[in-house]
Amino acid sequence: MVRHGNGIDKMELRKTFQFEAAHRLPTLPPGHNCHRRHGHSFQVELVIEGPVDAHFGWVMDYAEIKQIFRPFWEQLDHNYLNEIKGLENPTSENISKWIWEQVKPQLPLLKEVVVAETCTARCVYRGS
Repeated sequence: MVRHGNGIDKMELRKTFQFEAAHRLPTLPPGHNCHRRHGHSFQVELVIEGPVDAHFGWVMDYAEIKQIFRPFWEQLDHNYLNEIKGLENPTSENISKWIWEQVKPQLPLLKEVVVAETCTARCVYRGS
């Protein structure tokens, strides 16, 4: 929670999603493991920040975040990411930015997108 000088509490919400997908990184040399087609259990975390609504007691409904992300999740889940427009080189960095560009217009409180391709490797994108 962040308390601002005007007395309005701002909270950060994090909603996590998972999708399975294959990809390859075509710009890497042919001998690199990631140049070959392979798959991951990706995890995406959408982070929003905003004021707490006095009536509802929340920033927004988690179900609304899920509803906004669902059509993009459907494009990603169990697909070959290289075939998705804008993800021809689907690094974690490019996936994070692609998700931001798709979701931000519908979710103006979006603060960051986190994409993990393994349990030890993740990328954080905070938009521009």
